Amino acid sequence: MPDITPAELKQRQAAGEHPFIIDVRETWENEEARIEGSQNIPLGMLPQKLDELEDHKEQEIIVHCKGGGRSASAKAYLTQQGFTKVRNLVGGFQAYQQA
Repeated sequence: MPDITPAELKQRQAAGEHPFIIDVRETWENEEARIEGSQNIPLGMLPQKLDELEDHKEQEIIVHCKGGGRSASAKAYLTQQGFTKVRNLVGGFQAYQQA
């Protein structure tokens, strides 16, 4: 599935949409600042949290990190696990803050 830009995500949020967003940054990074409504699952914890994500397997999932690298890995991992609609936030949280 194609990645999503910060502008597109913000437009959708402004329109009242509440996409399922996973923040794969470390907990301390998430505590400093976060995208409202996102769920924090650090990249290293993703394998242990797969059961909790099972209900979202067929729905769109947006993953993000600080700049896009860790979330690209998360997207690849989730896709390998059978999640079909995973999108990476282009530029990560930094780009989202500036959009």
